[in-house]
Amino acid sequence: MSYHRQPSLDDLVSVLWAPSVCLSAPDGQVRPGELDGFYRGDVRLLSRLTAEVGGAAVKPVGRQVSAAEAVFAAYVRPDGDDASDVSLLWYRRRTAGPDAVNEQLEFSSFAPGATQVTVTVRAEADLAAVHEVRGGTHPPVLTPSLTADGAAWAGAGHMVDLTCDPLPHQVTLDGATVVLTFHLEVTARQPAVVTLWVLGTETPGDAAERVFLPLPAGQPPVLAPGSQPADPRRRRLLETSLADVERMILADPADPRDQFVSAGSPWYFTLFGRDALWSASLLLPHSRTLAAGTLRALQRRQGNRIVPGSEEEPGKILHEVRRETLRLGEMVIPPVYYGTIDATALWIRLLHEAWRAGMPEAEVAALLPGLQAALDWITTYGDADGDGFVEYRASTRGGLANQGWKDTPGAVRWADGREAQAPLALCEVQGYAYAAVMHGADMLDAFGQHGVPLRRQWAADLQDRFRHSFWLTDESGTYPAIALDRDKKPVDGAASNMAHLLGTGLLAPHEAAQVAARLAAPDLNCGYGLRTLSSASKAFNPLSYHCGSVWPHDTAIAVLGLAAEGYHDIAHTLAEGLVTAAEQFDWRLPELYAGTSAHHGEPVLAYPTACRPQAWAAAGAVAVIGYLESSGTTREIAASSPVPGQRTLQHLRPN
Repeated sequence: MSYHRQPSLDDLVSVLWAPSVCLSAPDGQVRPGELDGFYRGDVRLLSRLTAEVGGAAVKPVGRQVSAAEAVFAAYVRPDGDDASDVSLLWYRRRTAGPDAVNEQLEFSSFAPGATQVTVTVRAEADLAAVHEVRGGTHPPVLTPSLTADGAAWAGAGHMVDLTCDPLPHQVTLDGATVVLTFHLEVTARQPAVVTLWVLGTETPGDAAERVFLPLPAGQPPVLAPGSQPADPRRRRLLETSLADVERMILADPADPRDQFVSAGSPWYFTLFGRDALWSASLLLPHSRTLAAGTLRALQRRQGNRIVPGSEEEPGKILHEVRRETLRLGEMVIPPVYYGTIDATALWIRLLHEAWRAGMPEAEVAALLPGLQAALDWITTYGDADGDGFVEYRASTRGGLANQGWKDTPGAVRWADGREAQAPLALCEVQGYAYAAVMHGADMLDAFGQHGVPLRRQWAADLQDRFRHSFWLTDESGTYPAIALDRDKKPVDGAASNMAHLLGTGLLAPHEAAQVAARLAAPDLNCGYGLRTLSSASKAFNPLSYHCGSVWPHDTAIAVLGLAAEGYHDIAHTLAEGLVTAAEQFDWRLPELYAGTSAHHGEPVLAYPTACRPQAWAAAGAVAVIGYLESSGTTREIAASSPVPGQRTLQHLRPN
């Protein structure tokens, strides 16, 4: 969701507990200037937290990072210490909580006598809105109130308290910077520890109903760990991804039992329809309750009227929820925004998956009115121009120009590099819609609801229209276009979107075979996952947000779709490429990374502003490891099935 040049995120260390995150440099310092800081929700509460040792040289030597904790290690050499061995170690231990961050500065000595250490901590707060920080704005720091054990800041409905143990020997102000000084004595038998707490609170306001709740401390894990892979690479990726997802889960204030995965750190600690639905789907083998909570949280906010400004329509599932209007350049997103073409169909698909996986029938029945409304939206409002396809128009009110998962301006391109003009009917959206209507009809039938034959006929007609309108052939083979443009012409140039058609039922077996073959070609399968756009396109750029990069969730969807159609060799190759890339990111996959070529010996490259961790990247990694671990079983299933194209993803999901 990157719309303009932003400060870099890729070299920062994150510890988080949604909706809080602390971002720091690799040495642990939270420095003023760009993105460093302690954030809670949509506000940066602390913009500086640096610590220095007076009269000593400090050399960072390592760190250990997990989801909510990080330890930064450094050697400390006091002035005049010319011994061959280091005798003073500094461990900076950071722990994130749902509304606080804790720092322990611990000094351990191996010298024979006592060592005197002076530690100076500097802290600043700007209470900047997240979108200001993300846009490169540097708001002024606030003047704090000093206290005996720290300092406090207040403004814009927020309070920040910094407290210390032991009490500092001195608390002063340097301009608007709080300066805390500690004089410590360290011996071999007695380490010296300074503990800092930063607590954020806020005053309830008009946006209170849009503030989602953190998971309480002590709650059992939402996700079941499942079996542990024997391969240490897979095990590290699985463990890291599951831990990150746990720390990104939020609860619906309307009913805190209903929980969902927020979209990602540090910008998206809130409810995003598409992201939450895909994440819950990819994580379904590890939690049915997460899927159910996601469905209910979104159904409570399902559209029930026509509101042009927010793009709300009856039956439509929302795109995102914010505390306040978001302004990024010319883009203006209202607090509750419905500008998405695919979330409604994905909601139905998740409901069907959860039902098949054992969601209690009473819970499914309670969502049937939402199902009927969502089906109605697909077949009416979803078809903006009445041509029988589900499409979107470019927003004229400052909303998203593109409303599929590739939602940046210019994300949908012709092979010659031109931007496709809306209204656009994306290929994957037709697959989502077909599966949603067919599966919705199955649920209506099972629960004795009306309108089933008409639903199935609509889906059959869509399948026929797709077959006659979307297919293209170039020198690399036959494949479905990424979209139909405003003139109903198929937009040429191979893109990853076609992978999302696999497993939906929209494609005949021979069509699925053509898609699988096209995905296997090196212009799309770069060896580190699936590129969003073919390298043969004139719009290709491996460091483009949506036109050549690799998105882990996109690759995971392709892996599961290929497996569902029986193409396990290709699925396995893409999955292993993702694992290879994950190692370069310390097993914490980012939102996206560069689509460089492993075939040509090019290294994995970070995308500078990618969120990390990010919900569907972590969920996609979990799903890919689950597939790799079960691939022997799925190969046997594939070999015994006479019609690969008729299988769904469900057989890959243990109940």
